[in-house]
Amino acid sequence: MARINARVEQEYIDKLEVLKNQQHSSMTQVLKMAIDEYYASHMSKAAAQREALLGGGFIGCGEGGEDLSEAYKKELSESLGAKHDYR
Repeated sequence: MARINARVEQEYIDKLEVLKNQQHSSMTQVLKMAIDEYYASHMSKAAAQREALLGGGFIGCGEGGEDLSEAYKKELSESLGAKHDYR
């Protein structure tokens, strides 16, 4: 188990105290629950965004060689040259 040392404004301490009292729990438990809830909402949002991209066919829609990120200028020149009959 690790210990966390964080500096927060009094506003956040007050909020944590309210939650602690409402839950009849310790500060540690309130922080653990807050982290769990934030993590769950953040991760589900990220997963939904990923699924939207994958489901929409956006990811993986391009074609090119394995070195396209390095050779894109050459590839683009050749492609445009063939399209407009520049050689």
